[in-house]
Amino acid sequence: MSHHGLFISFEGIDGAGKSTHIDSLANAFRSEGQVVTLTREPGGTFLAEKLRSLVLEQAMDPLTESLLIFAARRDHVVRVIAPALLRGEVVLCDRFSDATFAYQGAGRGFDLDVLATLERWVQADEGLLGDPAGNQPMKPEVETVIEPDLTIWFDLPPEDAALRLAGSRIPDRFESQPVEFFRRVAQGYAERQRDHVERIAQIDASQARDVVWQCVLQTVVEKGWLQATAQS
Repeated sequence: MSHHGLFISFEGIDGAGKSTHIDSLANAFRSEGQVVTLTREPGGTFLAEKLRSLVLEQAMDPLTESLLIFAARRDHVVRVIAPALLRGEVVLCDRFSDATFAYQGAGRGFDLDVLATLERWVQADEGLLGDPAGNQPMKPEVETVIEPDLTIWFDLPPEDAALRLAGSRIPDRFESQPVEFFRRVAQGYAERQRDHVERIAQIDASQARDVVWQCVLQTVVEKGWLQATAQS
């Protein structure tokens, strides 16, 4: 684990089951004495949760949607994620920037180059993580962005995800999209994984829940961040 804590994000289309396992992973880290910050996107701060409500409930064009999501992310990074990492905590986040490239990029068809520019602006370290000795934040000599040390992608066919969600709750503006939208989102995740294969671990989310959990646990154990005996 690096000096600035550990950052793991959970990704996947709605219904993939990621939220089920993020709590289990948090418990596994806590059982080994780690301090865990459990958060989500869009959201994680008072302002970001307000923006989340707008994004999920109000009709808007893809650029407005993307800008609101990145605005929420900036507040989240500055107020929650970077401080927690600087304290040496484990940050587990239900979605992060990969979701934006999958949903707004592939799903909505928004310009990926614009999203990449926004990602560099919004997630710029700018000294937020401090120096290697853990002292006061400093301005980095090279441009860096805050991103997960590991992203666990729960890969599930959109048709299966739709069956899981059917009747479970009132769908929001994203969950109510047609299955073709989620096919594009799933393809966006696949493309993102190919571009970031060392960071993004793909897990077959169509398996039984306990099998999926073992895959999640093994992925983290192989990184050396948990003991093999960790339990949910």
